[in-house]
Amino acid sequence: MVGRYRTKLRCAGRVAMAGIFAPVLSLTSCGVSDNVNNFLFGGQVSPGTQRVKGFIGTVIADEPNAALVGREILSTGGNAADAAVAMAFALTVTYPSRAGLGGGGACLAYRPKPGKSNDAYSPLTAAAANGSPEAIIFTPLAPAGKTEPAGGRPAAVPMLARGMFVLSAQYGSRSFESLIVPAEQLARFGAPVSRAFGRDLATVGSALLADPGARSSFGPSGTPLPEGAKMLQPELAAVLTQIRVEGVGSFYQGNLANQLAADVAAVGGGLTAADFRAALPKVMAPLVLPAAPDSVAFLPPPADGGLDAAAAFQVLRSGKGSLTLAAERGASVVARSRAQGGDPQALLRDTALPNATLPALPASTSFVALDNSGDAVACALTMNNLFGTGRVARGTGMVLAASPASVPPPLLAAALAWNPNLHAFRAVSAASGQDAAGVAVAASMTDMLRKAPIATVPDPGRANIAECPDYLPGEPSTCRWATDPRGAGVALSGE
Repeated sequence: MVGRYRTKLRCAGRVAMAGIFAPVLSLTSCGVSDNVNNFLFGGQVSPGTQRVKGFIGTVIADEPNAALVGREILSTGGNAADAAVAMAFALTVTYPSRAGLGGGGACLAYRPKPGKSNDAYSPLTAAAANGSPEAIIFTPLAPAGKTEPAGGRPAAVPMLARGMFVLSAQYGSRSFESLIVPAEQLARFGAPVSRAFGRDLATVGSALLADPGARSSFGPSGTPLPEGAKMLQPELAAVLTQIRVEGVGSFYQGNLANQLAADVAAVGGGLTAADFRAALPKVMAPLVLPAAPDSVAFLPPPADGGLDAAAAFQVLRSGKGSLTLAAERGASVVARSRAQGGDPQALLRDTALPNATLPALPASTSFVALDNSGDAVACALTMNNLFGTGRVARGTGMVLAASPASVPPPLLAAALAWNPNLHAFRAVSAASGQDAAGVAVAASMTDMLRKAPIATVPDPGRANIAECPDYLPGEPSTCRWATDPRGAGVALSGE
Protein backbone atom coordinates (compact mmCIF):
# COMPACT_ATOMS: atom_id res chain seq x y z
CA MET A 1 0.00 0.00 0.00
CA VAL A 2 1.19 3.51 -0.75
CA GLY A 3 0.67 6.23 1.83
CA ARG A 4 -0.54 9.52 0.37
CA TYR A 5 0.33 12.68 2.27
CA ARG A 6 -2.15 15.52 2.10
CA THR A 7 -1.16 18.46 4.31
CA LYS A 8 1.56 19.19 6.77
CA LEU A 9 1.54 17.36 10.10
CA ARG A 10 2.83 19.13 13.16
CA CYS A 11 1.70 18.20 16.63
CA ALA A 12 2.94 21.57 17.93
CA GLY A 13 4.49 24.75 16.64
CA ARG A 14 3.43 27.05 13.85
CA VAL A 15 0.32 26.74 11.73
CA ALA A 16 0.69 23.86 9.28
CA MET A 17 1.46 24.51 5.63
CA ALA A 18 -0.57 22.68 3.03
CA GLY A 19 0.82 20.20 0.58
CA ILE A 20 3.15 17.83 2.38
CA PHE A 21 1.68 15.41 4.94
CA ALA A 22 -1.47 14.96 7.01
CA PRO A 23 -3.88 17.26 8.83
CA VAL A 24 -2.64 19.05 11.93
CA LEU A 25 -3.14 17.03 15.11
CA SER A 26 -2.86 17.98 18.75
CA LEU A 27 -0.20 16.37 20.93
CA THR A 28 -2.94 14.57 22.80
CA SER A 29 -4.15 12.95 19.61
CA CYS A 30 -0.62 11.69 19.02
CA GLY A 31 -0.77 9.80 22.30
CA VAL A 32 1.17 12.15 24.58
CA SER A 33 0.58 15.42 26.35
CA ASP A 34 2.70 18.57 26.27
CA ASN A 35 2.60 18.28 30.06
CA VAL A 36 5.60 15.99 29.60
CA ASN A 37 7.58 19.05 28.57
CA ASN A 38 6.38 20.96 31.62
CA PHE A 39 7.28 18.02 33.82
CA LEU A 40 10.77 17.66 32.41
CA PHE A 41 11.66 21.31 32.35
CA GLY A 42 9.08 22.92 34.63
CA GLY A 43 8.42 25.65 32.11
CA GLN A 44 11.82 27.04 33.13
CA VAL A 45 15.22 27.19 31.51
CA SER A 46 18.63 26.96 33.11
CA PRO A 47 20.02 30.16 34.63
CA GLY A 48 21.59 32.29 31.94
CA THR A 49 19.77 30.41 29.16
CA GLN A 50 17.35 32.26 26.89
CA ARG A 51 14.72 30.75 24.68
CA VAL A 52 15.32 31.08 20.95
CA LYS A 53 13.05 33.58 19.21
CA GLY A 54 11.51 32.83 15.82
CA PHE A 55 12.38 29.71 13.83
CA ILE A 56 14.24 27.21 16.01
CA GLY A 57 14.41 24.33 13.55
CA THR A 58 12.47 21.11 13.93
CA VAL A 59 12.57 17.62 15.40
CA ILE A 60 10.64 14.69 13.94
CA ALA A 61 10.41 11.30 15.62
CA ASP A 62 8.33 8.14 15.72
CA GLU A 63 7.81 8.54 19.49
CA PRO A 64 6.39 11.84 20.82
CA ASN A 65 7.98 11.99 24.30
CA ALA A 66 11.45 11.90 22.74
CA ALA A 67 10.48 14.57 20.21
CA LEU A 68 9.39 16.86 23.05
CA VAL A 69 12.84 16.48 24.59
CA GLY A 70 14.50 17.39 21.28
CA ARG A 71 12.31 20.44 20.80
CA GLU A 72 13.23 21.74 24.25
CA ILE A 73 16.92 21.39 23.44
CA LEU A 74 16.48 23.42 20.24
CA SER A 75 14.29 26.03 21.91
CA THR A 76 16.96 26.76 24.53
CA GLY A 77 19.77 27.20 22.03
CA GLY A 78 21.05 23.67 21.43
CA ASN A 79 21.92 22.65 17.91
CA ALA A 80 20.68 19.71 15.81
CA ALA A 81 23.28 17.31 17.18
CA ASP A 82 22.44 18.24 20.77
CA ALA A 83 18.77 17.58 20.07
CA ALA A 84 19.55 14.28 18.36
CA VAL A 85 21.68 13.01 21.24
CA ALA A 86 19.04 13.97 23.81
CA MET A 87 16.32 12.32 21.71
CA ALA A 88 18.30 9.10 21.32
CA PHE A 89 18.77 8.76 25.07
CA ALA A 90 15.12 9.64 25.64
CA LEU A 91 14.09 6.89 23.22
CA THR A 92 15.97 4.33 25.33
CA VAL A 93 13.41 5.16 28.03
CA THR A 94 10.23 5.86 26.06
CA TYR A 95 10.62 3.48 23.10
CA PRO A 96 12.73 0.56 24.41
CA SER A 97 11.08 -1.83 21.98
CA ARG A 98 13.12 -0.24 19.19
CA ALA A 99 15.91 1.78 20.83
CA GLY A 100 18.00 1.15 23.92
CA LEU A 101 21.35 1.35 25.64
CA GLY A 102 21.67 -2.32 24.70
CA GLY A 103 21.21 -1.57 21.00
CA GLY A 104 22.66 0.80 18.45
CA GLY A 105 22.09 2.41 15.07
CA ALA A 106 23.55 4.90 12.61
CA CYS A 107 23.34 8.64 11.93
CA LEU A 108 24.07 11.10 9.17
CA ALA A 109 25.31 14.48 10.39
CA TYR A 110 25.79 17.72 8.47
CA ARG A 111 27.13 21.16 9.28
CA PRO A 112 26.88 23.74 6.46
CA LYS A 113 29.98 25.68 7.41
CA PRO A 114 33.26 24.62 8.99
CA GLY A 115 33.25 24.96 12.74
CA LYS A 116 34.86 23.69 15.89
CA SER A 117 34.38 20.28 17.42
CA ASN A 118 32.70 20.09 20.82
CA ASP A 119 35.65 18.04 22.09
CA ALA A 120 39.30 19.11 21.91
CA TYR A 121 40.26 15.43 21.58
CA SER A 122 37.83 14.77 18.71
CA PRO A 123 38.61 17.32 15.97
CA LEU A 124 36.28 17.49 12.99
CA THR A 125 37.09 15.15 10.14
CA ALA A 126 38.15 16.58 6.81
CA ALA A 127 34.66 15.96 5.38
CA ALA A 128 32.91 17.79 8.20
CA ALA A 129 35.41 20.65 8.10
CA ASN A 130 34.65 21.07 4.39
CA GLY A 131 30.90 21.21 4.93
CA SER A 132 30.06 17.68 3.75
CA PRO A 133 27.89 15.13 5.59
CA GLU A 134 29.42 12.15 7.33
CA ALA A 135 28.07 8.94 8.81
CA ILE A 136 28.45 7.78 12.38
CA ILE A 137 27.94 4.01 12.52
CA PHE A 138 27.26 2.28 15.83
CA THR A 139 25.28 -0.77 14.78
CA PRO A 140 24.85 -3.49 17.45
CA LEU A 141 27.70 -6.00 17.22
CA ALA A 142 27.93 -9.71 17.86
CA PRO A 143 30.17 -10.60 20.83
CA ALA A 144 33.61 -11.84 19.83
CA GLY A 145 34.28 -15.56 19.71
CA LYS A 146 31.02 -16.63 21.32
CA THR A 147 28.72 -19.50 20.61
CA GLU A 148 25.03 -19.18 21.28
CA PRO A 149 24.41 -19.24 25.04
CA ALA A 150 21.86 -21.44 26.74
CA GLY A 151 18.36 -20.23 26.08
CA GLY A 152 18.97 -19.35 22.43
CA ARG A 153 18.80 -15.55 22.74
CA PRO A 154 22.34 -14.13 22.50
CA ALA A 155 22.68 -10.41 23.16
CA ALA A 156 24.37 -7.81 20.99
CA VAL A 157 27.22 -5.66 22.25
CA PRO A 158 25.67 -2.30 23.31
CA MET A 159 26.70 0.57 21.00
CA LEU A 160 24.29 3.46 21.46
CA ALA A 161 26.02 5.37 24.27
CA ARG A 162 29.37 5.52 22.48
CA GLY A 163 27.70 6.37 19.19
CA MET A 164 25.94 9.33 20.77
CA PHE A 165 29.16 10.44 22.44
CA VAL A 166 30.88 10.60 19.05
CA LEU A 167 27.98 12.55 17.53
CA SER A 168 28.07 15.01 20.45
CA ALA A 169 31.85 15.39 20.34
CA GLN A 170 31.95 15.98 16.59
CA TYR A 171 28.89 18.16 16.11
CA GLY A 172 27.34 19.19 19.42
CA SER A 173 27.47 22.51 21.23
CA ARG A 174 26.45 21.40 24.73
CA SER A 175 28.09 19.08 27.22
CA PHE A 176 27.34 15.43 26.56
CA GLU A 177 26.39 14.91 30.20
CA SER A 178 23.65 17.56 30.09
CA LEU A 179 21.97 15.79 27.18
CA ILE A 180 21.43 12.63 29.26
CA VAL A 181 19.45 14.47 31.96
CA PRO A 182 16.02 14.45 30.24
CA ALA A 183 16.17 10.68 29.69
CA GLU A 184 17.34 10.19 33.26
CA GLN A 185 14.36 12.16 34.57
CA LEU A 186 11.89 10.31 32.35
CA ALA A 187 13.18 6.98 33.63
CA ARG A 188 13.28 7.98 37.29
CA PHE A 189 10.01 9.88 37.59
CA GLY A 190 8.03 8.09 34.93
CA ALA A 191 7.09 8.63 31.29
CA PRO A 192 3.60 8.18 29.88
CA VAL A 193 3.25 5.19 27.56
CA SER A 194 2.80 6.77 24.13
CA ARG A 195 0.65 5.34 21.39
CA ALA A 196 3.79 4.26 19.51
CA PHE A 197 5.20 2.27 22.43
CA GLY A 198 1.79 1.03 23.50
CA ARG A 199 1.31 -0.59 20.11
CA ASP A 200 4.59 -2.49 20.45
CA LEU A 201 3.71 -3.62 23.98
CA ALA A 202 0.35 -4.87 22.77
CA THR A 203 2.07 -6.75 19.93
CA VAL A 204 4.35 -8.78 22.21
CA GLY A 205 1.71 -9.10 24.94
CA SER A 206 2.37 -11.31 27.92
CA ALA A 207 5.30 -13.12 26.25
CA LEU A 208 7.60 -10.20 27.07
CA LEU A 209 6.48 -10.16 30.69
CA ALA A 210 7.77 -13.69 31.23
CA ASP A 211 11.12 -11.98 31.85
CA PRO A 212 11.19 -10.60 35.43
CA GLY A 213 13.05 -7.44 34.46
CA ALA A 214 10.68 -6.70 31.59
CA ARG A 215 7.67 -7.34 33.80
CA SER A 216 8.96 -4.89 36.42
CA SER A 217 9.25 -2.09 33.86
CA PHE A 218 6.49 -2.76 31.35
CA GLY A 219 3.80 -4.71 33.19
CA PRO A 220 4.17 -4.76 36.98
CA SER A 221 0.52 -5.81 37.37
CA GLY A 222 1.06 -8.81 35.12
CA THR A 223 -0.40 -7.22 31.98
CA PRO A 224 1.30 -4.80 29.57
CA LEU A 225 0.98 -1.13 30.51
CA PRO A 226 -1.76 0.60 28.51
CA GLU A 227 -1.36 3.82 26.54
CA GLY A 228 -1.15 6.79 28.88
CA ALA A 229 0.00 4.81 31.93
CA LYS A 230 3.08 6.01 33.79
CA MET A 231 6.13 3.82 33.11
CA LEU A 232 8.78 3.89 35.87
CA GLN A 233 12.30 2.55 35.23
CA PRO A 234 14.42 3.38 38.32
CA GLU A 235 17.17 0.87 37.53
CA LEU A 236 17.63 2.28 34.04
CA ALA A 237 17.67 5.77 35.58
CA ALA A 238 20.53 4.69 37.84
CA VAL A 239 22.57 3.49 34.84
CA LEU A 240 21.93 6.76 33.00
CA THR A 241 23.00 8.67 36.12
CA GLN A 242 26.20 6.68 36.30
CA ILE A 243 26.97 7.42 32.64
CA ARG A 244 26.31 11.10 33.22
CA VAL A 245 28.41 11.32 36.39
CA GLU A 246 31.30 8.98 35.54
CA GLY A 247 31.35 9.48 31.77
CA VAL A 248 30.50 7.18 28.89
CA GLY A 249 33.84 5.41 29.37
CA SER A 250 32.52 3.89 32.59
CA PHE A 251 29.83 2.09 30.59
CA TYR A 252 32.47 0.43 28.44
CA GLN A 253 35.66 0.19 30.46
CA GLY A 254 35.06 1.01 34.13
CA ASN A 255 33.27 -0.56 37.04
CA LEU A 256 29.94 -0.12 35.30
CA ALA A 257 31.16 -2.17 32.33
CA ASN A 258 32.17 -5.05 34.60
CA GLN A 259 28.85 -4.86 36.44
CA LEU A 260 26.88 -4.77 33.19
CA ALA A 261 28.76 -7.76 31.77
CA ALA A 262 27.91 -9.77 34.87
CA ASP A 263 24.28 -8.63 34.80
CA VAL A 264 23.96 -9.55 31.13
CA ALA A 265 25.57 -12.93 31.68
CA ALA A 266 23.07 -13.64 34.46
CA VAL A 267 20.20 -13.61 31.94
CA GLY A 268 22.06 -15.59 29.27
CA GLY A 269 23.27 -12.63 27.24
CA GLY A 270 26.76 -13.99 26.68
CA LEU A 271 28.74 -10.72 26.85
CA THR A 272 32.05 -10.06 28.59
CA ALA A 273 33.82 -6.93 29.77
CA ALA A 274 36.17 -7.34 26.78
CA ASP A 275 33.19 -7.08 24.43
CA PHE A 276 32.23 -3.78 26.03
CA ARG A 277 35.78 -2.41 25.72
CA ALA A 278 35.98 -3.32 22.02
CA ALA A 279 32.66 -1.64 21.10
CA LEU A 280 33.85 1.30 19.00
CA PRO A 281 31.70 3.37 16.60
CA LYS A 282 32.97 4.31 13.15
CA VAL A 283 32.96 7.70 11.46
CA MET A 284 32.63 6.99 7.75
CA ALA A 285 32.10 8.71 4.44
CA PRO A 286 28.50 8.30 3.30
CA LEU A 287 27.40 7.05 -0.10
CA VAL A 288 26.89 10.13 -2.28
CA LEU A 289 24.79 10.45 -5.43
CA PRO A 290 24.34 13.55 -7.60
CA ALA A 291 20.98 15.33 -7.77
CA ALA A 292 21.96 18.56 -9.51
CA PRO A 293 22.33 21.18 -8.24
CA ASP A 294 22.46 19.23 -5.00
CA SER A 295 24.12 16.06 -3.73
CA VAL A 296 22.51 13.35 -1.61
CA ALA A 297 24.32 11.40 1.10
CA PHE A 298 23.09 7.97 2.22
CA LEU A 299 24.12 5.83 5.17
CA PRO A 300 26.86 3.38 4.10
CA PRO A 301 27.13 -0.32 5.02
CA PRO A 302 26.99 -1.84 7.57
CA ALA A 303 23.94 0.46 7.87
CA ASP A 304 22.86 -0.94 4.52
CA GLY A 305 19.38 0.54 4.53
CA GLY A 306 21.27 3.51 3.09
CA LEU A 307 22.57 1.33 0.26
CA ASP A 308 19.01 0.10 -0.35
CA ALA A 309 17.77 3.71 -0.39
CA ALA A 310 20.54 4.83 -2.76
CA ALA A 311 19.75 2.06 -5.25
CA ALA A 312 16.02 2.82 -5.11
CA PHE A 313 16.73 6.55 -5.44
CA GLN A 314 18.66 5.96 -8.67
CA VAL A 315 15.62 4.26 -10.17
CA LEU A 316 13.16 6.92 -9.04
CA ARG A 317 15.42 9.83 -9.92
CA SER A 318 15.83 8.54 -13.47
CA GLY A 319 12.08 8.70 -14.00
CA LYS A 320 12.27 5.35 -15.80
CA GLY A 321 11.12 3.04 -13.04
CA SER A 322 8.13 2.52 -10.78
CA LEU A 323 8.12 2.37 -7.03
CA THR A 324 7.93 -1.41 -7.26
CA LEU A 325 10.99 -1.55 -9.49
CA ALA A 326 12.85 0.79 -7.14
CA ALA A 327 12.07 -1.45 -4.16
CA GLU A 328 13.18 -4.55 -6.09
CA ARG A 329 16.42 -2.88 -7.14
CA GLY A 330 17.19 -1.81 -3.57
CA ALA A 331 16.58 -5.32 -2.22
CA SER A 332 18.77 -6.87 -4.93
CA VAL A 333 21.70 -4.56 -4.23
CA VAL A 334 21.51 -5.16 -0.46
CA ALA A 335 21.15 -8.93 -0.91
CA ARG A 336 24.30 -9.01 -3.07
CA SER A 337 26.16 -6.81 -0.58
CA ARG A 338 25.20 -9.03 2.35
CA ALA A 339 26.12 -12.20 0.46
CA GLN A 340 29.40 -11.11 -1.12
CA GLY A 341 30.40 -7.72 0.24
CA GLY A 342 32.22 -5.48 -2.20
CA ASP A 343 32.41 -1.78 -2.98
CA PRO A 344 28.95 -0.22 -2.47
CA GLN A 345 29.53 2.32 -5.24
CA ALA A 346 30.39 -0.51 -7.65
CA LEU A 347 27.18 -2.31 -6.68
CA LEU A 348 25.20 0.85 -7.40
CA ARG A 349 26.76 1.00 -10.86
CA ASP A 350 26.06 -2.68 -11.64
CA THR A 351 22.84 -2.77 -13.64
CA ALA A 352 22.99 -6.53 -14.24
CA LEU A 353 22.31 -7.74 -10.72
CA PRO A 354 19.66 -10.49 -10.62
CA ASN A 355 16.49 -9.82 -8.65
CA ALA A 356 16.75 -10.99 -5.05
CA THR A 357 14.68 -10.74 -1.89
CA LEU A 358 15.60 -10.16 1.72
CA PRO A 359 14.49 -12.27 4.69
CA ALA A 360 12.03 -10.97 7.26
CA LEU A 361 13.78 -8.02 8.86
CA PRO A 362 13.66 -6.61 12.40
CA ALA A 363 12.09 -3.41 13.65
CA SER A 364 13.80 -0.04 13.91
CA THR A 365 12.91 3.59 14.58
CA SER A 366 14.08 6.87 13.09
CA PHE A 367 14.24 10.57 13.89
CA VAL A 368 15.46 13.83 12.40
CA ALA A 369 16.76 17.08 13.90
CA LEU A 370 17.31 20.36 12.03
CA ASP A 371 18.35 23.66 13.59
CA ASN A 372 18.03 27.24 12.36
CA SER A 373 21.64 27.30 11.16
CA GLY A 374 21.10 24.40 8.77
CA ASP A 375 22.84 21.78 10.91
CA ALA A 376 20.99 18.50 10.41
CA VAL A 377 21.08 14.97 11.85
CA ALA A 378 19.13 11.90 10.74
CA CYS A 379 19.33 8.68 12.74
CA ALA A 380 17.93 5.15 12.63
CA LEU A 381 18.11 3.05 15.82
CA THR A 382 17.42 -0.62 16.44
CA MET A 383 17.34 -3.45 18.97
CA ASN A 384 17.71 -5.98 16.11
CA ASN A 385 14.26 -7.31 16.99
CA LEU A 386 11.16 -5.91 18.65
CA PHE A 387 12.35 -5.65 22.30
CA GLY A 388 15.65 -7.25 21.27
CA THR A 389 16.15 -10.52 23.10
CA GLY A 390 13.05 -9.89 25.19
CA ARG A 391 15.25 -9.83 28.29
CA VAL A 392 16.28 -7.06 30.65
CA ALA A 393 19.75 -7.24 32.18
CA ARG A 394 19.41 -7.85 35.91
CA GLY A 395 19.68 -4.71 38.02
CA THR A 396 20.03 -2.35 35.05
CA GLY A 397 16.59 -1.95 33.48
CA MET A 398 18.42 -2.26 30.15
CA VAL A 399 16.69 -4.23 27.40
CA LEU A 400 19.24 -6.40 25.60
CA ALA A 401 19.39 -6.14 21.82
CA ALA A 402 19.52 -9.34 19.80
CA SER A 403 22.91 -10.36 18.44
CA PRO A 404 23.30 -9.93 14.66
CA ALA A 405 24.77 -13.44 14.72
CA SER A 406 21.28 -14.80 15.41
CA VAL A 407 18.99 -12.43 13.46
CA PRO A 408 19.36 -10.60 10.13
CA PRO A 409 20.26 -6.94 10.61
CA PRO A 410 17.58 -4.31 9.91
CA LEU A 411 17.67 -1.79 7.11
CA LEU A 412 18.87 1.38 8.87
CA ALA A 413 17.94 4.04 6.34
CA ALA A 414 18.58 7.78 6.15
CA ALA A 415 19.57 10.32 3.51
CA LEU A 416 20.53 14.00 3.52
CA ALA A 417 20.64 16.43 0.58
CA TRP A 418 22.83 19.50 0.57
CA ASN A 419 24.28 21.99 -1.91
CA PRO A 420 28.09 21.68 -1.95
CA ASN A 421 28.55 25.04 -3.69
CA LEU A 422 26.28 27.01 -1.37
CA HIS A 423 27.30 24.99 1.70
CA ALA A 424 23.62 24.75 2.56
CA PHE A 425 21.07 22.20 3.77
CA ARG A 426 18.34 21.09 1.35
CA ALA A 427 16.43 18.03 2.66
CA VAL A 428 16.62 15.06 5.01
CA SER A 429 14.73 11.79 5.41
CA ALA A 430 15.00 8.91 7.87
CA ALA A 431 12.72 5.90 7.87
CA SER A 432 11.75 2.63 9.48
CA GLY A 433 9.54 -0.18 8.26
CA GLN A 434 11.42 -3.48 7.88
CA ASP A 435 12.08 -4.19 4.17
CA ALA A 436 10.45 -0.90 3.08
CA ALA A 437 12.69 1.45 5.10
CA GLY A 438 15.12 2.05 2.24
CA VAL A 439 12.53 2.73 -0.44
CA ALA A 440 10.65 4.99 2.01
CA VAL A 441 13.76 7.19 2.24
CA ALA A 442 14.31 7.07 -1.52
CA ALA A 443 10.71 7.95 -2.38
CA SER A 444 10.40 10.81 0.10
CA MET A 445 13.78 12.27 -0.90
CA THR A 446 12.88 12.07 -4.59
CA ASP A 447 9.62 13.91 -4.01
CA MET A 448 11.24 16.59 -1.85
CA LEU A 449 13.89 17.32 -4.48
CA ARG A 450 11.10 17.61 -7.04
CA LYS A 451 9.33 20.05 -4.69
CA ALA A 452 6.32 17.77 -4.77
CA PRO A 453 4.00 16.52 -2.02
CA ILE A 454 5.24 13.27 -0.48
CA ALA A 455 2.93 10.71 -2.04
CA THR A 456 4.91 7.54 -2.53
CA VAL A 457 5.99 5.97 0.77
CA PRO A 458 4.99 2.28 0.63
CA ASP A 459 3.84 0.19 3.57
CA PRO A 460 5.29 -0.78 5.98
CA GLY A 461 7.69 2.13 5.46
CA ARG A 462 7.36 5.18 7.71
CA ALA A 463 9.34 8.33 6.88
CA ASN A 464 10.31 11.37 8.95
CA ILE A 465 11.27 14.27 6.71
CA ALA A 466 12.32 17.91 6.58
CA GLU A 467 13.15 20.15 3.66
CA CYS A 468 14.09 23.75 2.91
CA PRO A 469 13.65 24.38 -0.83
CA ASP A 470 15.40 27.75 -0.49
CA TYR A 471 18.11 26.18 1.67
CA LEU A 472 19.46 26.79 5.15
CA PRO A 473 21.23 28.88 6.33
CA GLY A 474 18.96 31.44 4.77
CA GLU A 475 15.30 32.22 4.75
CA PRO A 476 13.43 29.47 6.64
CA SER A 477 9.91 30.46 5.58
CA THR A 478 9.79 27.78 2.89
CA CYS A 479 10.99 24.98 5.17
CA ARG A 480 8.55 22.11 5.72
CA TRP A 481 8.69 19.06 7.93
CA ALA A 482 6.45 16.14 8.84
CA THR A 483 6.11 12.67 10.24
CA ASP A 484 4.28 9.83 8.54
CA PRO A 485 0.53 10.19 9.22
CA ARG A 486 0.09 6.43 9.46
CA GLY A 487 2.44 6.25 12.44
CA ALA A 488 2.17 7.66 15.94
CA GLY A 489 5.05 10.13 15.83
CA VAL A 490 5.22 13.92 15.82
CA ALA A 491 6.95 16.74 13.97
CA LEU A 492 7.65 19.63 16.34
CA SER A 493 8.88 23.16 15.94
CA GLY A 494 8.14 26.31 17.95
CA GLU A 495 8.04 30.06 17.83
